[in-house]
Order: sequence, then structure tokens, then C-alpha cells
Amino acid sequence: MIAAIRSSSHLAPLHNPANLAGIEAVRAVRPDLPQVAVFDTAFHQTMPPSAFRYAVPEEWYTRYGVRRYGFHGTSYRFVSERAAALLGRPLTELRLVAAHLGNGCSVAAVRDGASVDTTMGLTPLEGLVMGTRSGDVDPGVFGYLADRAGLTIGEINEALYTTSGLRGLSGVSNDMRTVEAAAAEGNERARLAMEVFVHRLAKAIAGMVVSLERLDALVFTGGIGENSAFVRSQVLARLGFLGLIEDTGANARNGRDTRGRISLDGKVMAMVVPTDEELMIARDTARLAAVGTQAV
Repeated sequence: MIAAIRSSSHLAPLHNPANLAGIEAVRAVRPDLPQVAVFDTAFHQTMPPSAFRYAVPEEWYTRYGVRRYGFHGTSYRFVSERAAALLGRPLTELRLVAAHLGNGCSVAAVRDGASVDTTMGLTPLEGLVMGTRSGDVDPGVFGYLADRAGLTIGEINEALYTTSGLRGLSGVSNDMRTVEAAAAEGNERARLAMEVFVHRLAKAIAGMVVSLERLDALVFTGGIGENSAFVRSQVLARLGFLGLIEDTGANARNGRDTRGRISLDGKVMAMVVPTDEELMIARDTARLAAVGTQAV
């Protein structure tokens, strides 16, 4: 398993090596202690080829693994199960769109408990506008900036990961709270950053419904999703055609006294569901450790 994790480090260069270092450090001190690796990409392995394949040369996929993997899967598993419990309905009968919004942002379509589409792809750079990440850009930007600005692929990639997104647009911060405050004070770049963030988010949510055929609930989670009533309000205002109408009072209270609900009653509901990835990881660990003990 360690060899398998190491062999895929090129797909997650910021995560796999650091986590492997932790695994190996624990093994050195406690070689008898069971360890469990929980992957954010695992939940999205139910996506159909129509959702995970790119329209690129076949060899890129078969030889190099160029496909859409998706991330935030541990969070999506947790909030999907929690949303079903709050709604009092079986998860296997629900069509959900969940938006995990933090410094990293993505949206996923969850059909009957399984992921069928998501906005992140080969890397966590694809999709929505994020704190410092650009999200979707025309891939032609690489050749264009190489010709016009003399930038290398590495330099462009670094900029798209670390100095883009809310930070790049606003010129203020990668923290949504700071950007919101600056926009409220009249900072035009911050206002534009908010508009781009909300526009791209609402468009992605609407697009995910294509993979569901109907929508039962829209779930907001993550630091921004759970705490920014303004972002949620702006998104819901753009999604009225889906039957979502904001309950301004419930939204202002982050759905705390309405079992997560932040929309008016109707066939489609908008909800705030706080995520707990650590709890989901702990549950997986307890389950797999128990299986390993039984096997021994």
C-alpha cells in the first residue's frame, strides 16, 4: 500500500509525500500499530466515464492516468449522510448537489448516495474560483503566456495555484471574510471577486443537476458554505428557476434552528450542513481496524 501511495504521488504532490512521511514515522516507532489511509478521491470512483473522462488522446488516459478524479470526497460522504438524516429520508432515494466551499472549493452531484459528477478534476485546480486557486481557465493560457510573457509552465502553474482565485481578483486576501468586508466598504476589485465567485458557483450547481435529472436538496458546507450567509443568499438568488427561494431569517442564522434548512418550504430545499471529515476518517479507521482484527 505504501508503494502504491508513493507511485501516485505525482497526482497529489502536496499531499501524498507528506502523509507518507507521517505513516513511515509512526511505523518506525509503533510497527505494531494499524494505520488506515483515507482518500478524498475514493468517493468519486462511482462517476461514470462520461463525467470522468477528458476529450484528450487515449494514450494520455491509458498510459498517464489523465482523467477527472475529484476531491473533497470524505466531506461529501459525511454531509450527504447527514443531510439525509436531517431530511428524514433514505440517502439511497435522494438527489443532492453539495457545495464544499473553503480555501479549496468544489461542487458534487450525489445520486442515491453515490457521486456521479464533481467540479475538481485531475488536480484540485479545476473547477470553481477558490482562495488562491484560479479554477477553470482556458488551457490555451499556458501557450499564450509562454509566448507573450516568457513564463515557464512551472511559473504559470505556481501562479494559478498560489496567487490567483479570490486573492488574485481582489488584491486583498484569499479569505472570503476579508474580501466580503472590503467589497462592503466599496473596494471594486473585492466586489468583482465576489461576483465572479458567486457566478461560477451558481453556474456549477445548476450544471450538476444535469447528472441528477431532478434536485431534492442543495447542501452548503465548508468554512464559506457554513458561515457566509451573503454568499449563500447571492447563489440562491440566481437559482430560483430550480425552485430554491431563500428564507432570509433561517439563512442569516446558518440554518441552526431549522434542521439546516435555509430556503422556504418547497419540493427543493437548500441546507447548511457542517462537515466533519475527521469523524468520517475516524469511523473508517475504526471499521477497517475491526475487520483487520477479525481477520487475524
